[in-house]
Amino acid sequence: MTPRILGRVSAAALLAASAAAIAAPASAGSFYLQEQSVRGIGRANSGEGADMGASSLWWNAASIARSGREVYLGAHGLIVDSDVDNTGSTLTYALPAPTPPFPAGSIFRGSAPVGGDQHIHEVVQSGVVPNFAVALPVGDRFTVGLAAQAPYNFTTEYDADDFARYDAIKSKLLSVNLSAVVAMQVTEWLDVGVGFDAQYADAELTSALPNLPTVVPTGGLTARFIPSTTDGFNSLKGDGWNYGWNAGAQMHFGALDLGVSYRSEIEHELDGEVTVSGLAGALAAANFSAGGTASFNTPWFATLSARYHVNDRLTLNAQVNQIGWSEFDAIRVDSTRDSVIEQNYDDVTTGAIGFDYKIDPTLTVRGGVGFDPTPTPDGQRTARIPDGDRFLVSGGLTKEIRPGMMLDGAVTYIGIDDSEISDDRDVYGNGLITSNLRGEATGYGVGFSAGVRWAF
Repeated sequence: MTPRILGRVSAAALLAASAAAIAAPASAGSFYLQEQSVRGIGRANSGEGADMGASSLWWNAASIARSGREVYLGAHGLIVDSDVDNTGSTLTYALPAPTPPFPAGSIFRGSAPVGGDQHIHEVVQSGVVPNFAVALPVGDRFTVGLAAQAPYNFTTEYDADDFARYDAIKSKLLSVNLSAVVAMQVTEWLDVGVGFDAQYADAELTSALPNLPTVVPTGGLTARFIPSTTDGFNSLKGDGWNYGWNAGAQMHFGALDLGVSYRSEIEHELDGEVTVSGLAGALAAANFSAGGTASFNTPWFATLSARYHVNDRLTLNAQVNQIGWSEFDAIRVDSTRDSVIEQNYDDVTTGAIGFDYKIDPTLTVRGGVGFDPTPTPDGQRTARIPDGDRFLVSGGLTKEIRPGMMLDGAVTYIGIDDSEISDDRDVYGNGLITSNLRGEATGYGVGFSAGVRWAF
């Protein structure tokens, strides 16, 4: 391999390749967590935008206008069974032939299957997500609120010898969203609210990098490629605070409650560091550590919700959410060279229906079903977030243990459609080695939620 070709394996190219890895944790719908209210998740989040109380603050800033003084604390545990299987992943090579004996500019081309574990179990990590909210009336018509949520939390992890390692090893995104809200009773039937969001994101993304193979000429410009037994390692870490807003309204017409709300996109900018290590031989000069920023947008949310009180015991709920994942059109990297990594995710519409049934004055049971399609276009799904369309079936209950204090519980089954993984990546940005990832993802999840609400 000539020094000229090797020189193209630059720190900037590797930085862009590393930053591209953030696209999955920052853009795939499967990492967004709807579990923001124990009461709400018990009916698949149907009717949350029209319900009242501090636990509904994520869905509608107007929800606390009539709640009185209230504190909510909840926790959601998610157990995920997820498998990823290889369906023909390869490394494709286009390596300069030695000169002489071959003419200048001659290229050996070919491919080799990716070795390692071909069946990967428990890719998506299980965990627990908390949330908190408080509402405090100020005078007769105003209420202020504060909420802490974790809307974007997701971790997938592969071993260093899995077939998907050139696409992903570890993908971790942790977030904290702090909301300050003011709500107002405008009329006997109309409430409005507006909030300010401060959102912290912390990302860690790693993958393997293929070293150069052994080239065995087989005649002419054809060759057999024997992959290296060692890999390089690529790591991107970054974090940062960024800001957005939310607003909503609720309308109360006797037996019917309606809610509309909007939560803005947030323009994230993560400051961090990229490290490349373990490249050997002719690639060893490309090992480096450099700082940079990666910029991207999380989506906006628009919600329409309704609750109909059939009688003193039964309430029917429905909700439709439009999620603007198209805001996340690209990752923009600012470093020694600027780079733009296209994403092209689709907006999605989610929906849910459910019910609440009061068995007696102290005990309410509920249930619901929901549909949450993936925003990932077919043909662009990576190993970092091997998501598919989701179907939710949930049940829950509320028990009043003493006046003003409610215990909430919920269980959710999440069915995930089988999905194909397909990702072609020019590893070094110069055509030397292309990773052609092909796989199939299967899985399901079970969620357990518990919380307490205290009106004081």
